[in-house]
This record gives sequence, structure tokens and C-alpha cells, in this order.
Amino acid sequence: MLTVLIFIIILIILVLVHEFGHFFAAKMNGIFVEEFGFGFPPRLFGKRIGETLYSVNLIPLGGFVKLYGEEYHEEDDNSKGKSRIPPHRSFIDKAPFQKTIVLIAGVVMNFLLAWVLISFLFLSGVPKPSGVMISDILPNSPAETAGLMKSDSILFIGNGEESKKVVMTSDVIEITNGYAGKQMKIIIERQNKTLNFTLIPRENPPKGEGALGVVIQQNIKTISYPWYQIPYYGFIETAGTAKTIAVEILKIPGKLLTKNHAPVEFAGPIGIAKIVGEARKFGLNALIELTAVISLNLAVINILPLPALDGGRLVFIFYEWISGRRPNKKLEQYLNLFGIILFLGLGAAITIFEINKYFL
Repeated sequence: MLTVLIFIIILIILVLVHEFGHFFAAKMNGIFVEEFGFGFPPRLFGKRIGETLYSVNLIPLGGFVKLYGEEYHEEDDNSKGKSRIPPHRSFIDKAPFQKTIVLIAGVVMNFLLAWVLISFLFLSGVPKPSGVMISDILPNSPAETAGLMKSDSILFIGNGEESKKVVMTSDVIEITNGYAGKQMKIIIERQNKTLNFTLIPRENPPKGEGALGVVIQQNIKTISYPWYQIPYYGFIETAGTAKTIAVEILKIPGKLLTKNHAPVEFAGPIGIAKIVGEARKFGLNALIELTAVISLNLAVINILPLPALDGGRLVFIFYEWISGRRPNKKLEQYLNLFGIILFLGLGAAITIFEINKYFL
């Protein structure tokens, strides 16, 4: 139950931060904000403060900011006598650069939140991978035959100019599998001495042993920065994480179209709640880091040029900016509707899959 509560709190924070970005940018550009809603309709309750209705809705899987003139032309509304809001306060009548600011503001806020959270974690030091250590040598393995020993730190693997520096345990696995059945060199550190070994990784190792026949573990060291450098290094870490997320997301279509690809996994609400539960076991810092990563995922996904997302709507604004003409209203509405149906369908499919996976 506590995991569910933490998940809901994280979701509320991320949604409110994202939507506040749109809300604040709209207000700063003189746009009439009709409603600031948490969750998706039907509405549970709402309260009007000033000119804006603040609402809580039944489906707590997102949020929205409803802007006057966002989905229709004011002249259509005014012609029916439904509105007395001045046309200059309509989203549609704002300059393209103003509409761009409003649309990217949510993504910017998600990035800023991640930056703040990661920088906060840096106050207590930054755990960084610092190489790989051999924690055990299996009998009759290539590693034992070559003379490798427990507590050796692996520095480089490869041959000559092809040697690659080892940072992560995954580096050892990936590189040695590439040399299966072929001779390779491995450079290790032992008692402050650098030693070279030559061996041939196995092509068909016994189950659970791996090509080298070693048990490896990740070395971690904590790096501390002066307080005045933390925002800078926090930004670098945040930008690097966002880049990694973007690259992995952009790889998904290729993976889906390629035979023998690694399985592509999507996490819905249940899957993310499970991840939150795992992070909770490692304490507050792990939950803060997870919140930052989810925030960056939301930022990257929202900026993709897909219908119904902020990035998809930016495509129409850029068209208006370049051509000097407003895009076809009906086309934009139909594409956004298609996007909403597509993402709702995908979300439902993922949720059903997760229910079957975790509960049935």
C-alpha cells in the first residue's frame, strides 16, 4: 500500500510540474487559461479561482491545462455567442514564438525538476562506476588457465588498438562475447601492478559460467564536488541522462522491425509502480533518482513529433511559422484525436499485459 501511495505522490508531482509549465507560460503570454486539471475527466470536483477553474478528475494518469482558443477558432465561438473573452487572449491568435514557448514549457519544467533532484543528490556525493573486479574464478575456465585471480581489477580487453577500456560489468560481457573462440588480451591491475594476459573466451561455455569463467562485480566510487560546482555537474548529468533516454526511444522502431532484436519493454502504471517498490527498498535517494529519471522520460516522450503530444503540436506551429499560414484546423483536430486514441489504446494494452504478468 505504501508503494502505491509513493507512486501516486510521484505521479502528482510530475504531472503538476509539467502542467504548471504550460500554465505559467500561458499566463505570461496573456492567454486565458480556462482550466487547470489533475487527472482526466470525468471531473470529481473543481473550484474557480480568478478566471481559471482548478479541477480534480477521476482518472489520475495525467493532467491538462485548457487554454482558450487551443482547439478551435475564437471567431467560431464568438459567432455562436458563447464567449466574451477578448480575441487577443486566445492561444490561436498568439504569435508562433509565443505558442512555441507555451508548448515547450512543460518539457522544460520536467527537465528543470530532474536537474534540481539530481543536483540535490550530488550534495551527498555521486556514486560512479570505477571499473570491474573479479570476485571469483571458476575451475577449468579460460580465466583460470590464463592465470587471472580473485580481486584482479579489469582495465582493458581486446587486441592492440582494438583494446577497449572497461568501466561497467556489461562491457566485459559484451567485449568477451565478441571474441568468443578468438584470442584476446586482457589487462588487469593486481596489487598496484599492471599485468597482461592472453586467453580465448569459450564459444559454448557451461550454463551460467560465461565465456571467461569469472564472476565479476561493479566497482563504485563516490565523487564529491564543491557546492558551487554542483549545479553545473548536475546539469551535465541530467543532459546526459536525457540524451541516453532519447537515443533508446529512437531505437525502438528499428528494434521492432528487426528480426532477432532484443525484446522491447514498455512500462505502464503497474510496471512503474513495481519499479517504485524496488527503489523504495534502497531508500529515499533511490526514489529521488527514479523520480528524476521518470521526469526526463516524460520530457523526451512529450517532445516527440507525434500527434497529441507537445512535439506533435509544435510541428503545426513550425508550419505556421515558416509558411505564414495557419494549418488546417480539421486536419490538426483529427490527427490529435487519432493520437489520443492511439496512446489510450497503447496504455490500455500495456496495463492489461501488466495485469496478466503480475497478478494472473
